[in-house]
Amino acid sequence: MDSRVMLMLETFLQEDYGRGDVTTDAVIAEGQTATAEIIAKEDCVVAGLAEVLFFVKQKGLEVEQKVSDGQRVSNGTIVAKVSGDAKKMLALERVSLNIISHLSGIATTTAKAVSIAERARKGVRIATTRKTTPGLRSLEKKAVELGGGDPHRADLQDMVLIKNNHIALVGSVKKAVQLAKKKVSFSKKIEIEVSSIEDAIKAVKAGADIIMLDNMRPAEIRNAVGELKKQKLRDKIEVEASGGVNFDNLADYAKSGADIISMGMLTHSAKSIDFSMRFRR
Repeated sequence: MDSRVMLMLETFLQEDYGRGDVTTDAVIAEGQTATAEIIAKEDCVVAGLAEVLFFVKQKGLEVEQKVSDGQRVSNGTIVAKVSGDAKKMLALERVSLNIISHLSGIATTTAKAVSIAERARKGVRIATTRKTTPGLRSLEKKAVELGGGDPHRADLQDMVLIKNNHIALVGSVKKAVQLAKKKVSFSKKIEIEVSSIEDAIKAVKAGADIIMLDNMRPAEIRNAVGELKKQKLRDKIEVEASGGVNFDNLADYAKSGADIISMGMLTHSAKSIDFSMRFRR
């Protein structure tokens, strides 16, 4: 397990535990043991369970994982059992549930998006963005993958993505792509954000690998894809649609001809899934 993730979970635990658990210290005897079941209270795709259970085990508790991350479960499913020192279990309860709930929400939201897109048009890919919670990016992007989505860039080093502010500072789409091709290793793809069909054509001719059609409506994307085909450029480029995509319009974007649809909502607006921990002496 990634040591950075374990350190992060430790930080979250210390934030919650603070100077101690006054309630547990008052009512739970030293040495009391317990068993608890972690239960999904909604239909969902599970995520974050492996990391949480590994962390809990490092705290000296026994764990029994009942389902795998990425598995779809129904309301009432017991996803894991934890046993051992009752005080430790109570200290870990809220942080553990928060992480599983949040990440399962992202995986479930992603799975829904993938299903909608797949029904509308086979082969279109759903991707996330860098609109992630600071500190949680690696876990959130893993949750997207567990839901069937693409993680896109992990960080700014992953690939070249020339956005509108880069173009504004450089002066033109063509110049931005040419500079990137000159200065960056051949091993990295070059993607550029454009907001017009004209700039899309310029980007392809300049040698971009991917064009991001930013904030274009589905009809505009169809027109852009059609123009690329007309100029015999479509086979030279991957097309990504981005900006304003949600469940209401996702099917239309999937039918637009884009290869990839990126959705910030997968991470920044996913509803957490309700999980509970049921204790027994």
